[in-house]
Amino acid sequence: MVRLFTSTPDFKRCVTLETVTAKSTLKAARDALGSSLFEMVAGPDGPKARERIHHTPGPRWFAEDRPIRRVHADASMFVGGLRALLLQSLHPLAMAGVAEHSNYRDDPWGRLQRTSTFLAETTFGSAVDAQRAVDRVRGIHRRVHGVAADGRSYTATDPHLLEWVHIAEADSFLKAHQLYGAAPLDQAGRDGYVADMAEIAARLGVVDPPRTEEELAQRLDAFRPELRSTAAARDAARFLLLTPPLPLAARAPYGALTATAVAMLPLWARIPLLLPYFPPVELTVVRGVGRVLVGGIRWALPAPESPVSAGR
Repeated sequence: MVRLFTSTPDFKRCVTLETVTAKSTLKAARDALGSSLFEMVAGPDGPKARERIHHTPGPRWFAEDRPIRRVHADASMFVGGLRALLLQSLHPLAMAGVAEHSNYRDDPWGRLQRTSTFLAETTFGSAVDAQRAVDRVRGIHRRVHGVAADGRSYTATDPHLLEWVHIAEADSFLKAHQLYGAAPLDQAGRDGYVADMAEIAARLGVVDPPRTEEELAQRLDAFRPELRSTAAARDAARFLLLTPPLPLAARAPYGALTATAVAMLPLWARIPLLLPYFPPVELTVVRGVGRVLVGGIRWALPAPESPVSAGR
């Protein structure tokens, strides 16, 4: 009788060892990629901030079952954030404030890190931390004012401009989640997300923010007559899409990420920014690549742990 080698104890131990080694290598690669991504969006102090945000005891603004937690914890936020920046640039006064008072060219990742920290603090942090984050942003807004290229004055405390920034973000985050999120929301969930975002917007100074998906679409449409192409907006789009300060190895994945974000913009938002429009390719190739890319980010970045207390 011939005994097959595959049944020997030595072979089984060898296979087991190789499996364990492969899993360890995969975990190491995942941890390294996740750490790099997390540092990019949260900064070098990200782990410490994450610990504070998610584990400081006390009530939260949003309970654990609220839609805002599901959306803001998902990797689709990477795509939604890029779309929001492009969309926001179309308002001349909002873009003037960014161009004249932001160092996005010199420190683009710093701006990203501050924004992601604000979203984390208000979504997941204790009520004390969330309010402190809002107060900090309102303090910054009071120092942002000037005169745009068209001669109109602006101030970041203007409730109308605050509303534009808010609805561009809410619309972008929601659309990205519906297309690329791990668990897209039903209609009640989408309305709930807009209502959750409205609570933060109201605290920032937005007057009567939209509270349903339909209201959000109506407000976005109402802003369209105010939106236009400006040199500052086109310049920001070129920087964001074509010349970000990234290592060579990261350029291709980032290019796929930006293509995914651009593909979510409506035609009326692309024309002023001189962005391409290829519906057949976007609905097939770009969307497929986007799902793979967002899925990869989701695999690399572990979901936030539940806080000590998430009750209101």
